[in-house]
Amino acid sequence: MGFSCGIVGLPNVGKSTLFNALTATQAAEAANYPFCTIEPNLGRVAVPDDRLETLARIAKSAKIIATQLEFVDIAGLVKGASKGEGLGNQFLANIREVDAIVHVLRCFEDPDVVHVEGAIDPVRDAATVETELMLADLESLEKRVDAASKKAKSGDKEAKAQLAIMEPALASLREGRPVRALETDAETRIALRKLGLLTAKPVLYACNVDEASAATGNAFSARVAERAAQEHAGCVVISAAIEAEVAQLSDAAEKKEYLAALGLEETGLARVVRAGYALLDLVTFFTVGPKEAHAWTVPAGAKAPQAAGAIHSDFERGFIRAETISYADFVACNGEAGAKDAGRMRLEGKDYVIQDGDCLHVLFNL
Repeated sequence: MGFSCGIVGLPNVGKSTLFNALTATQAAEAANYPFCTIEPNLGRVAVPDDRLETLARIAKSAKIIATQLEFVDIAGLVKGASKGEGLGNQFLANIREVDAIVHVLRCFEDPDVVHVEGAIDPVRDAATVETELMLADLESLEKRVDAASKKAKSGDKEAKAQLAIMEPALASLREGRPVRALETDAETRIALRKLGLLTAKPVLYACNVDEASAATGNAFSARVAERAAQEHAGCVVISAAIEAEVAQLSDAAEKKEYLAALGLEETGLARVVRAGYALLDLVTFFTVGPKEAHAWTVPAGAKAPQAAGAIHSDFERGFIRAETISYADFVACNGEAGAKDAGRMRLEGKDYVIQDGDCLHVLFNL
């Protein structure tokens, strides 16, 4: 599994249309009224990666297995969601389960599609959703901090450790800033995410533009890009309408031709995935052989045993070393045998940090 993204936003911004297109299904009914999506729709897609097909061709692999990305189409949020308005409680519960938030913002004019606020303003819409998430986190943390403070006074070391993590987060929320805005080390960020805080999750703004603006964006998406830069969030321009058209085309060449005619080099899915990987700081490695070429995803900084564990837990427990070839060397040497003959295969131990594109053969012993 690569990672899971919760697709969120106000009603009628194109969430379900985008979900359908990205997952190439009609699992989410798209309609012009609020709360069309009630139960979260789930869709898994293969992560686009041209390297995997190249490796499979060289190794004559019988099967190609891509990393899977899960999209969760979550019910539209409205003001007051943190207090249970609309489908607020359900919305908040669903979003706690995902790794990252894809926040769809309406960046197009269309008199036939109503907007719950009566006018198009994606920055305002982003602030509305963010406020509700912060209010929900604020209420949750205040209760936890209060309980932990009582335990800490009696000398509870675990409670004191929790307070050291929660109190700065609570202070940030009280100042009107999401938890992800805190400047912390990697270990603290992991601890914050384990608390299930909504605003600790990384955010990718998806600017849903009209077809004419798909290649260059527009004034609406430019404003969102400014906000994203200030927050160190991700931002992509995407046209749900175009993605819906692309999803109907089965031939790869036809898709490429259609996108090129619109001034686009790749699908919105590819852009979302690339931005998501960067946002979550993930890397891809491969296992390649005659049976299959397989892509795997691990956090950047993961060491060889962790990568082995992504393949199978036994591989991590009994890890000895990993025969490693970079993607570039695998291709340049026309496969594993060529890389080995050219001295491009390395034996890496437990402290080796996985690099994006590594081709691994794990040696283990239980």
